[in-house]
Formats: sequence, C-alpha cells, structure tokens
Amino acid sequence: MQRGPVSNFIEHHYRHFNAAALMDAAKGYEKHLAEGGKMMVTLAGAMSTAELGLSFAEMIRQDKVAIISCTGANLEEDIMNLVAHTHYKRVPHYRDLSPEDEQELLDNHYNRVTDTCIPEEEAFRRIQQHIQKIWKDADANGERYFPHEFMYKLLLSGVLEEYYEIDPKNSWMLAAAQKNIPIVVPGWEDSTMGNIFASYVIKGEIKASTMKSGIEYMVSLTEWYRENSGGKGVGFFQIGGGIAGDFPICVVPMMYQDLEWHDVPFWSYFCQISDSTTSYGSYSGAVPNEKITWGKLEISTPKFIIESDATIVAPLIFAWILKY
Repeated sequence: MQRGPVSNFIEHHYRHFNAAALMDAAKGYEKHLAEGGKMMVTLAGAMSTAELGLSFAEMIRQDKVAIISCTGANLEEDIMNLVAHTHYKRVPHYRDLSPEDEQELLDNHYNRVTDTCIPEEEAFRRIQQHIQKIWKDADANGERYFPHEFMYKLLLSGVLEEYYEIDPKNSWMLAAAQKNIPIVVPGWEDSTMGNIFASYVIKGEIKASTMKSGIEYMVSLTEWYRENSGGKGVGFFQIGGGIAGDFPICVVPMMYQDLEWHDVPFWSYFCQISDSTTSYGSYSGAVPNEKITWGKLEISTPKFIIESDATIVAPLIFAWILKY
C-alpha cells in the first residue's frame, strides 16, 4: 500500500528537532508492529474532547492498538461527543473570558475545556439516564464489571444510536467496543460518571463493589501482559502524562520486583508526546532514560520523546501508520 499525501508531506518536511522526533517515533511504532509486537496507547488530558477519534478509531479498527489506558474523562468524553456533538460550544477567545463570563457558561450548563464547552444536559445526562440502569441491573444481579465494560454494554446495546450526532466511525470508544479491546481506566472515580456513580452509592442505590476497582485493573493488566508480551513484546505509546501512563507502565516493575517474576519482558518500545517540564520534578516530563532506573525500560528499548502538542502530533503519527 502506497503512502498518501499526509505521510509524504511529513517525510519530506519533518527532518529536525521535534519534527524529526515525530518521524522517528512513527517509524519506530510501524517497525514494532511489523516485527510482530503489540502496542498499548495511553490517553491523558482531553484527547477525546479534542476528537482524537477521527484518527484513533481507525487505528483500533486496523489492529494498530492492542490495549488502551485512559483517564475516566477520556473514556466518557468520546461518547459525549458521539451523542451531543452539535450542542458543543467553541470559545476561540477563551483567554479573554472574565470570571463573570465563566459563571455565565456554568449557568447555561456548559463545562469548559480550554476552547471547547461540553453541554452538561445533552452530554452528561443523556448518558446518565441509560448507564445508571445498566449499573443498577448489575447491582441487583450481584454482577461486577470494570468502568469500560459498563460503557461497552451501553454502546453495544444500541440505546444511544438515536442520539448519534457524528459519523459513528469517528468514535474511538465505539470502535474499541466493537473490537472488545481491553482498556485500563485508572482513577476512574474522578470522572463525571465516576462522580455520578459515587452519588448513587451515597444515596444507597448501588453498592460501591459493583464497580471493579483500580487494584483489580492492575491485576487484570498483569494477566494481559503475561499473555501478550512474548516475541517482540508490548510497546508503550503515551499521549500526555499523568495516571493514564504512570499506572500501566508500572505493571512491569511490579511483576519483576514485587512478584519476583524475573522472566517478565520489559516494555519493548516507548514514546511519549509531552509538554511537561523535566526540571520541575515532573514524572510526566521525565526523559525515557529515567524509566530505566525504575525497571520499566531496558537500555536497548527504542525510546522517543516529542515535546509538543499531542493534539497536533498524535494524528500525524497515526496518519503515518495508517499510510494516509
């Protein structure tokens, strides 16, 4: 398959500095897959609200991603965009907003993420009315699931289809649900749906144990990694920083150091798109070599860091891998 115009543009123009790092990382990702490796992609920040699904959904469909780690916000916000896209409000002049302007957005039920406002009623509540029934049915039946499994049930049930406001092929969560791709969602409790679930627990309507925990996610990830890290191994493609990346990357040193399973392979590729500053003591901004000291990467692991805006960089790397 020949490369398309986007890939050709990148290869011709992206020769130095962060541009060259982007090109090197994209070729490294492609090489890892070509040699039989699998890839974890981690999503931090507001990548779903940035509509990463426009490129990421096709990555999932074409088996360029084996497993995902994401924040609770990214898990739900892709679905919110799917069912309420036309109700979103853009605020290009967000830097000029006064506290009074922000209060007006709140009063009109808009929650702002930089220049994009999520419509509370159409997005949150539209999902809530359906997901709470799935939660309560599981609770009544003594069943327990992970946050992403409940979302998969919601999407695959078809109850949201009447609300779709974008082409469903551009929803990465829908693509993931259709593939039943494993997802790890550390710290899900701080998401909007996590807050809503907690409110039902406080009201005595659902048991907290109906939702599987972060520890259970780590155990599940351990089992998945053991089953999938043979041969070329599993690579780690990290978009942003924070818990979405910090949580899953620790599964390797946990197995090696705490369980003393010394046959566990290290992550076999590493790339991070980051704008975090190393000198501030930031875990998210740490250069890849620091991860050697934590038992996450080996000296020989291909390592890339692109210090740039993930909303610009990630779609370009995905375009290269998809040969656009």
